Amino acid sequence: MKAMAVPEYGGPERLALMELPEPKVAPGEVLVRVRAAGVNPVDWKMAAGGLDPIMVSHFPLIPGWDVAGVVERNGLDSTEFAPGDEVFGYIRKDSAEHGGYAEQVAVAVRMLARKPRALSWEQAAGLPLAGLTALQSADRVGAGEGDTVLVHAAAGGVGSLATQLLVARGARVIGTASPANHDFLRELGAEPVAYGPGLADRVRQLAPDGVDAALDYIGGEALDVSVELLRSPERLASVTDHRAAALGGHYVWVRPDGAGLSTLAALADEGRLSVFVEKVLPLREAAEAWRLNSEGHTRGKLVLSVGD
Repeated sequence: MKAMAVPEYGGPERLALMELPEPKVAPGEVLVRVRAAGVNPVDWKMAAGGLDPIMVSHFPLIPGWDVAGVVERNGLDSTEFAPGDEVFGYIRKDSAEHGGYAEQVAVAVRMLARKPRALSWEQAAGLPLAGLTALQSADRVGAGEGDTVLVHAAAGGVGSLATQLLVARGARVIGTASPANHDFLRELGAEPVAYGPGLADRVRQLAPDGVDAALDYIGGEALDVSVELLRSPERLASVTDHRAAALGGHYVWVRPDGAGLSTLAALADEGRLSVFVEKVLPLREAAEAWRLNSEGHTRGKLVLSVGD
């Protein structure tokens, strides 16, 4: 099979299109023919060795933890899906080697759900990691109906999904973003505010008594502003800044969860959750996707098209 992989730790210049063996399919797994793969910052950070202290890597290493595709073959006792089923998943494994930047990938059935009918292959591939991050961080602080929730980087891949999820739950969302993205946030149902100096005052103009919960997808100053505005620090969750736990909140590291994916798929099919894909690139241009992703200015998701 064809795959984009790195022969050793390094930057995007180490990515190469390789011909590699078809993955072995263990009990409890299925072989998925990949149609599209989502691009996330963790992909290029892992390839550069950023996760080496906590995760074993084997080379050549195929990055990619987000996929959408079709089940080709079942492993032993893998009855949840059948060949021909359309699926999507967040496929983070215990070690780094066989990711989604490939024509085929073996995936544990617990990491998969049926692809939302309302989403394209590219949209479905952009949903798992970002969508589960949004879902699990919102759940960690119990954000829902009647809450006023501050969402940082609300126009980004995770933030735009968190905003939609919270609106679907009946929460009021105040979202930080650059002014260029404010109309986009209004379309999602959020009240936008510009990030940067004076952020706390701008939020107080909308919520004089502060906010019930805060979801941080950018880190740094956003975390300190959140603590200042929150009624209780226990309702702070960050996926980027470890200081959240020391401040009385939660640091969230997203976990694979097929049930959570099914929840997101249902929202998508009900028309209450959409995935905004800024750009689709062919698999061979994964290095360019990493360059764009590392700049941090993407609205929504970047996705690789892998095959028909």
